[in-house]
Amino acid sequence: MKENNPEEKTLGITVKKDDDLSEWYSQVILKSELADYSAVSGCMVLRPLSYGIWEKIQHAFDKMIKKTGHKNVYFPLLIPESLFQKEKEHVEGFTPEVAWVTYGGDTKLNERLAIRPTSETIMYDSYSKWIRSWRDLPLLLNQWCNIVRWEFQHPKPFLRTREFLWQEGHTVHADEKDCDREVLMILDFYQEIMEKYLAIPVLKGKKSESEKFPGGFYTTALEARMPDGKGLQMATSHNLGTNFSKAFNISYLGQDGKNHEVWQTSWGMSTRTIGGVVLAHGDDKGLILPPRIAPIQIVIVPILFDENKEKILKKCTEIKEILGKKFSVEIDEREGYKPGWKYFEWELKGVPLRLEIGPKDIEKNQVMAVRRDTGEKIPIAEENLKSGIKKILVSIQKHLYRKAKKSLKENIIQAKTWDSFVKGIEEKKFVKALHCGDTECEAKIKQELQATNRVIPFKQPNLENKKCVKCGSKAKYFAYFARNY
Repeated sequence: MKENNPEEKTLGITVKKDDDLSEWYSQVILKSELADYSAVSGCMVLRPLSYGIWEKIQHAFDKMIKKTGHKNVYFPLLIPESLFQKEKEHVEGFTPEVAWVTYGGDTKLNERLAIRPTSETIMYDSYSKWIRSWRDLPLLLNQWCNIVRWEFQHPKPFLRTREFLWQEGHTVHADEKDCDREVLMILDFYQEIMEKYLAIPVLKGKKSESEKFPGGFYTTALEARMPDGKGLQMATSHNLGTNFSKAFNISYLGQDGKNHEVWQTSWGMSTRTIGGVVLAHGDDKGLILPPRIAPIQIVIVPILFDENKEKILKKCTEIKEILGKKFSVEIDEREGYKPGWKYFEWELKGVPLRLEIGPKDIEKNQVMAVRRDTGEKIPIAEENLKSGIKKILVSIQKHLYRKAKKSLKENIIQAKTWDSFVKGIEEKKFVKALHCGDTECEAKIKQELQATNRVIPFKQPNLENKKCVKCGSKAKYFAYFARNY
């Protein structure tokens, strides 16, 4: 073995998460090999680990929507400017972020082409041709694709990049009731992904008028709190009303023999969720991945000595074959690295469970399991291997969620006065407070504290005689305020 491998000096995280979250996050992203920077400013390279996580998320969500009749499609990356300009409010909301193609080779194009910032316009042009009668509804389509949004000042891998991956669903319905049902069903699917797969608790509700999707009727969202107190929008589901159907002339002949405008939804979730996982669960050693989205759930590290090397590697292979039918398993057989260094690296990469197998374990017919989340060592008899491993992985998944849920609960305060509101924001809390719903009042809060209305809970108490925490006007709702990414 190499006693002084140079990689050992550069592998670990050099700052503590609580001391410098931004630097810690950057180091974890790079050193765990989740992503790398690219030659294009604001764009990143998704390495196999992060793309594997995205594939897990994709598989889980794809299964949910296909069970409810949705189908996947793909539309062009390039959108003619004439289509992009059709919905005024939508255009105004996205124009600052649009990257344009103006030349094809050496020839200037007759019409600029937008590089997809979102796909409403290109998709709805086709929808206007496809939908004719009530028999064509509902139309339930989704696409997995990349998005380019150009305008921002401080790129951060996964959280804010000029290009990212996402899914965007675009559905068409006969009426408002069916549209509302779709919006809330998808939001529930997203909540299941966040809480049951990513182990991140979320607050669910509507966005305010100033925060809703440009051109939409209303927006629903899931909001998570990160360790620095900032909110991270995890997913959104929009009721677009009939705004786009008017702009794109999408209508249908009803059973009553009359022509009707359609109601539409759009909804999306992106690779931003991976950044949320890093921030929510990681520690001073690096990543901690929930088992349900970990590309590698178990790593087997053999404890090798010259006299029994073959015997131990054979046992490791047997264990992998047993577990590999149900779990994703790797054996670290690399030569030239001490077991301790391998432990260190796999902890950095966030693998939920490590199995150590050495001569003493073979003698005892067991493996030594080590949890990434707690560091606890648990001997498991070979005869109980599959059930024992399953139990531990389920426990890790639940523990990560409970820990994050406890943190969220402890960092929400209710502010009854403006002073307590300010204090809560400065202390990096999520502040629950009464608000009048006025966009100017909301803008003043943002200007003074850099805090925004993150989400308005669906369930609201009796607000009779209640006043806005900022301006003192009649309160319209309770909402959660925080600084955000």
